Amino acid sequence: MNTLISSLLSFSKYLFYPNPGNAQYGSTGMVALLALSLGLLVFALTLRSWRSGVQNSVTRKLSKTWSTTSFWFGVVGLVLTVARVERIQFLAMRFLWVLWGAAALVYLFYQFRKFHARHYQVLPSQTSEDPRMKYIPGKRK
Repeated sequence: MNTLISSLLSFSKYLFYPNPGNAQYGSTGMVALLALSLGLLVFALTLRSWRSGVQNSVTRKLSKTWSTTSFWFGVVGLVLTVARVERIQFLAMRFLWVLWGAAALVYLFYQFRKFHARHYQVLPSQTSEDPRMKYIPGKRK
């Protein structure tokens, strides 16, 4: 019981320590986080250009926020990464990365459910030309 409490305390200290330090731009983790953040920024630009070419109005409407959200997740990731390397207190906290990841997962889950529930395609309708229709009287005025 005592070891469980001490391990929980050490984990919470690890997670919530305001200035963890020991990070450089050359470390593998920081390079990966920078690449992820920059990848999200490039993905935002790609989504914006892709969306302008989409012909389906439902897909265009459902993907309206994807580019903006990807951009802001990328910017926040860059800020958190630079704050960690530059040892900016309270912005370098590991818990902020947990919140960032949880927000990204919640957004992805919500968008997936929304897209799955609301996406449909309008199929072209086929009208058959009946030769008898010209002999049937029309609506009275």
